[in-house]
Amino acid sequence: MKKLLITLVAVLALVLAPGASAQRAQLQIGYGGYTQMDATDMHPWGPVNTAWGALTAGINFKVMRNFSLGASYTFSSASYKHSDDGNAYYHVIMLNGRYDYYRNSVVTLYGKLGVGVDITHSAYHDDRRNDAYFAFQVVPVGAEVGLTRVTSIFGELGFGAQGLVQVGFRFNI
Repeated sequence: MKKLLITLVAVLALVLAPGASAQRAQLQIGYGGYTQMDATDMHPWGPVNTAWGALTAGINFKVMRNFSLGASYTFSSASYKHSDDGNAYYHVIMLNGRYDYYRNSVVTLYGKLGVGVDITHSAYHDDRRNDAYFAFQVVPVGAEVGLTRVTSIFGELGFGAQGLVQVGFRFNI
């Protein structure tokens, strides 16, 4: 697990460090519903009762005219069926690539792919465990609408750890 996290950080540092000062950065925060963790039943103690979605924060760097790379952190949780004290907490760290395939002065359409690791902390009655899973996010259709030079809103349709549908805000820095 540690090796995978160190590898992700090293790859991100190698890709972004050489010209980071010349690249434009974009911060984002978003909410997505129906995540990979719930759809693929990534739970050691059976199906979940409630799952509220996922909250994601990330940073992206434009490395070419139509391509951006970045990292994201996603948090989600769920409770188990037939248990008042069974919960799962998901911490997802991903490396993301985004390709802009259409752009005008207001709207940008893009596709995105993210890969990383999901670290799940589960508690069921008195048992506790940590598990690691492969995490991904595939977004064939994403749209970003610029509100100002600094702020934009976005919506994505895809599947993975960040949700089936994700919406949120982006800030250019």
